[in-house]
Amino acid sequence: MRYLIYVYLYILKKQQLDIYARKKRWKWILFLSALVIVTISLWYTNTLVKKIAKDERNKVKIWAEAIQRKAKLVNYTDVFFEKIKKEERKKVELWAEAYKNLMNPDPEKDLSLYLSIISENTNIPVIITDDNYNIQGSRNTDFNMDTVKVLKGALLKEFSQFEPIKHSEYNITIYLFYKESKLYTELRSVLDDLTKSFFSEVVDNSLSVPVIVVDRNKKHLIASGNIKQDLNNPGILQKMLHTMEIENTPIEVKIAGIGINYIYYENSFLLTQLKYYPYIQFIIIGLFLLISYFLFSISRRSEQNQVWLGMSKETAHQLGTPLSSLIAWVEMLKLNGIESSMTDEIEKDINRLETITKRFSKIGSEPELTNENIVEVCKKGISYLITRSPKKVKYIVNLPENREIIIPLNPHLFDWVIENLCRNAMDAMGGEGEIRIELFEDDKFVYIDVSDTGKGISKSYFKTVFHPGYTSKKRGWGLGLSLSKRIINEYHSGKIFVRTSVLNKGTTFRIMLKNKT
Repeated sequence: MRYLIYVYLYILKKQQLDIYARKKRWKWILFLSALVIVTISLWYTNTLVKKIAKDERNKVKIWAEAIQRKAKLVNYTDVFFEKIKKEERKKVELWAEAYKNLMNPDPEKDLSLYLSIISENTNIPVIITDDNYNIQGSRNTDFNMDTVKVLKGALLKEFSQFEPIKHSEYNITIYLFYKESKLYTELRSVLDDLTKSFFSEVVDNSLSVPVIVVDRNKKHLIASGNIKQDLNNPGILQKMLHTMEIENTPIEVKIAGIGINYIYYENSFLLTQLKYYPYIQFIIIGLFLLISYFLFSISRRSEQNQVWLGMSKETAHQLGTPLSSLIAWVEMLKLNGIESSMTDEIEKDINRLETITKRFSKIGSEPELTNENIVEVCKKGISYLITRSPKKVKYIVNLPENREIIIPLNPHLFDWVIENLCRNAMDAMGGEGEIRIELFEDDKFVYIDVSDTGKGISKSYFKTVFHPGYTSKKRGWGLGLSLSKRIINEYHSGKIFVRTSVLNKGTTFRIMLKNKT
């Protein structure tokens, strides 16, 4: 039976050590894999973003140059119209000169040229009046001279677009009023439509780039595109302009008849997304690794539970048969008159074995908690350990006198925790030193501190000492503290941890259990 127990313990230790070693290896493998994936991903994505940004900026540059060319076209059209206007003025002046010569003919001059000039004017509306604005004649007009005799009112306003041409001779003054020709008016309408459509085309052809067009003072919104914010709010408009100006230099455009305007733009939403994509990808990879590690931990814990459960049940079963025999042998010794002091000690060890058997039978299943006086449970467990500890180990026990602290407890399992902590303390001290056990409470918790004067634990191992298979002893199995943590944390809903430890001076373990009172 003892051989089978050793075999089980050896298998368990080997499995736990392998699990612990694999866990450390997997941690490093996952970490290095994540580091490589993230590095490659960030490098590739940043390279891709730079290429797309360069391509997009080239497109924006072409778009900006197209805007400038179109603005020049608009301005050239306006200059062209100004030339037409001047030419029409010259034609009217020439027409006026011809009319004057016809009104005052010179016998020596050929009047056919003047008649030709007047007859060729088929586009420019002209009205001739005296100094009292009485209409003397007209050409290319829509009104009836039989009914309209005087140039006044709306008709006067219509023909006052340009300064009239005045001629005085022989105390006779005539005025020649004219306005834009029909051809010029049509061209002017085309220019106005071209100017109005310019900004809308700037926005529509902005290649999905957010665009804002403002006046020369950068306060009045003229047009915008690919922007969801309410730009009618001056504060939002100025904030957007400031952001865009930092990213790209505004395009200055001078439009005929309007003046200087500024076109603000920024990177497209796609490019902005790509800038943040590596970080989003990093978070996704991190979550993936976290979930993978979490699932791996659950699988490992399940494997441990199965090993513990199988080992515990089999150990309890194997101990049951020899215990029954030992109890029978003790009864026979009593009948044969053996000293009671000897049989009493044997019975104590048998009772201890029964307790150990009960402990193993409860591992892997939900233990029953009963209301127990933890002071008395600690006192009994420590008393047994004191009689079976090396003489050079001194116990200092500080338990409340004449005080009952009742809490939900499984005495067999809790006593195992105290035994594990004390035996670990003895091993840490090399069988010589001082073990201090203190119990106190507050309104929420009951605290049990187990301190030793041993070699101490490095702070980096405060949590590692509770891992299955971890041990600093050559013959240790690395299960005592792991089982203690399972008993306190899972079965009693408490906590066990290394409170303090100083190398070569000693360690204090603390147990915290909920206080029923």
